[in-house]
Amino acid sequence: MERILLASPHMSKEGYELEYIHDAFDKNWIAPLGENVDKFEQEVAELVGIDHTAALDSGTSAIHLALKLAGVKQGDIVLCQTLTFVATVNPVLYEKAVPVFIDSEPGSWNLDPKLVENAIIKYKPKALIAVHLYGLAAKIDEIKEICERHGVVLIEDAAESLGTIYKNQWTGTFGDFGIYSFNGNKIITTSGGGMLASNNKEMIDKAVFYSTQAREQEIHYEHEEIGYNYRMSNIVAGIGRGQLNVLEERVQQKRHIFETYYNAFKDIPEIEIIREGDNERANYWLSTMIIHSDTITPKMVYDALNDHNIESRPVWKPMHLQPVFKDYDFVGTNVAEELFNKGLCLPSDTKMTDEDLQRVVDVVLSVFER
Repeated sequence: MERILLASPHMSKEGYELEYIHDAFDKNWIAPLGENVDKFEQEVAELVGIDHTAALDSGTSAIHLALKLAGVKQGDIVLCQTLTFVATVNPVLYEKAVPVFIDSEPGSWNLDPKLVENAIIKYKPKALIAVHLYGLAAKIDEIKEICERHGVVLIEDAAESLGTIYKNQWTGTFGDFGIYSFNGNKIITTSGGGMLASNNKEMIDKAVFYSTQAREQEIHYEHEEIGYNYRMSNIVAGIGRGQLNVLEERVQQKRHIFETYYNAFKDIPEIEIIREGDNERANYWLSTMIIHSDTITPKMVYDALNDHNIESRPVWKPMHLQPVFKDYDFVGTNVAEELFNKGLCLPSDTKMTDEDLQRVVDVVLSVFER
């Protein structure tokens, strides 16, 4: 049987991406910059409803530059969601700052706003990084209000949530800075890439400056600050422009995948499929489940799927449980740890057919019917 993947690149059947790539070849705009980069930035900004963007080589680079622009320096505290991918946190260490990890709320799996306020009062952080995990929105309006009241810079990690709309506003546009990722497994991809978004033009201009080796405006190479090679290439941006044409289609496909799983498992009391909240249109980047059972574990479901050539994956292991971050503080109880212990990410590849989805459903059901 052909392998069913968790999430993989999905190019448009119309070939939009190739049109922009061929145009770049025809004009010899291969690298480093060109029309595709400029237009990709403009098109993303217009789509999500924000004033300015900078196209970069990864979402991780975007987080790093956001921290620098927020003024984070050695020894500063940065509050971070513990239930996330490590790329959310690594840039904090790049700047020799100190992460403090915050627990999740059960509903969205994202930052618990009550814990955020307490942590801000205790630690007096320079910035906070909030994540929209698996494409479900955090209570970002509440978190924003808390950050504004305490003068904390809000960095919104929307790497997994492009296409998610919360209270009629796109995720990635609430914070002082928003982060998008176009990695190969994301809802749309540029093969690898990211974007920094903000309504502050000065900050985005500075991000572009840092991302191009911090070269001053001289005819020779003049450098007064440390810079980085973080800019997106014109070819990569062409892929992104083509992918934007199918973003809404991909969101609907992801939502169809979720609905299929939800309807298939809703009568199994041990299975809970995580759903979007009120006033939210989630992109459901990955459909995830919690298993409430003393006899059936996520590993058992994972093994059964793997035996049928179907890829699944455990939920992110919380950052405060990672050996590399063992010496940093954690605020909360055990919500994120329980989600890790009981959670599983189901195949959410937009190239799956309904027959593929049924294969997944049948295998999962077979585990609970033993």
